[in-house]
Amino acid sequence: MTHIIAVANQKGGVGKTTTAVNLAASLAATKRRVLLVDLDAQGNATMGVGVDKYALKVTARDVLLEQAPTADGVRFLPALGFSVLPANADMTEAEIKLREMAAGDFQLKLALEQVAGLFDYVILDCPPALSKLTVNAFVAADGVLIPMQCEYYALEGLTALVDTIQKIKRVINPKLEIEGLLRTMFDPRNNLSNDVSAQLIQHFGDKVYRSIVPRNVRLAEAPSHGLPAISYDPLSAGAKAYLALAGEVLRRHDGGQIPLD
Repeated sequence: MTHIIAVANQKGGVGKTTTAVNLAASLAATKRRVLLVDLDAQGNATMGVGVDKYALKVTARDVLLEQAPTADGVRFLPALGFSVLPANADMTEAEIKLREMAAGDFQLKLALEQVAGLFDYVILDCPPALSKLTVNAFVAADGVLIPMQCEYYALEGLTALVDTIQKIKRVINPKLEIEGLLRTMFDPRNNLSNDVSAQLIQHFGDKVYRSIVPRNVRLAEAPSHGLPAISYDPLSAGAKAYLALAGEVLRRHDGGQIPLD
């Protein structure tokens, strides 16, 4: 059964796209069939897997606005072992037009139903805002994975995000849960980081992933080469952190069993 995870945080610069790309790649490395969906007009996830966002014929925008079947937009990436539904600046138009559609909150859910059976996991890279596109992701998803830096303002933004998730769960999507909270760009030498980390564990318990993504140069370099960290430098601390995260995700959903070739 397909499990859909929205990677979301309305605060930018927290490692959201890095998490979406590297979780998709790490799950694919365990022989899962994975689709990465880019919902951000910046197209960073698209570029981060080596797809030229300026040369796309069909994007997530076309799929959301029912101008193309979902399968026409999905591209398999043989070198990386997973698929992507890419995006570019056209997503700005989708954001506007979704507001005018009668079932505007359900367009992504309907689009994914066309291909869901082809994938074990669908990873949604959401825009850095609680926008119409983010609402679409929450309506379609089974869970929300929240990447966050352990800093003071992160906690304030987290409250608004959790409130939105709870509202979507109550009104539209009763199966929606917080998948987990991922501590990113973590520096254990920073007292504030450790304090905020402790508060997260106190409030969210086992919803906080044990895996922690450190500040890592190789992880930061990988997108400029159009590669996830596991392909760019599999021995880097960043790559190892996301493989560990994938292991946690798998253990929570299917016991972590890796299919045999």
